[in-house]
Amino acid sequence: MTQTLNVTIGSPDRSGLEDRLKAVGAGEDVAPHNPTLAIEDLETFGRVFRSTNLELLEAIVEHNPSSIRELARLVDQNPPEVLENVHELADYGLLELEEDGQAKRPVVWYDEIDVNLPLTSTGAQRDAANA
Repeated sequence: MTQTLNVTIGSPDRSGLEDRLKAVGAGEDVAPHNPTLAIEDLETFGRVFRSTNLELLEAIVEHNPSSIRELARLVDQNPPEVLENVHELADYGLLELEEDGQAKRPVVWYDEIDVNLPLTSTGAQRDAANA
């Protein structure tokens, strides 16, 4: 079964979040929510999803490396550079680092990214851009 991470440009959509949190707090069974990552702007999106980072994510999904050093070997890059990129991806929630002895194992829970890239601005975004 394909697990998809939804990515949008702009502020996170928190509609319904309060109701979902109340339901969880009351012990109700809440249906899974499609996880969505909101990237603040196109410049950040371009940096986070540059080809080097996408190559790392693909290698993690395909090979399930046991460490960052193994990941660096898989993509034929220097471990310090891979470490820096992996930390950036972890900061944005695109992967997790699991402690495995002295090594940190990069883990990606999804195998597909769905990007919602609007080509028009909403009124508030348009007004801010023109200010």
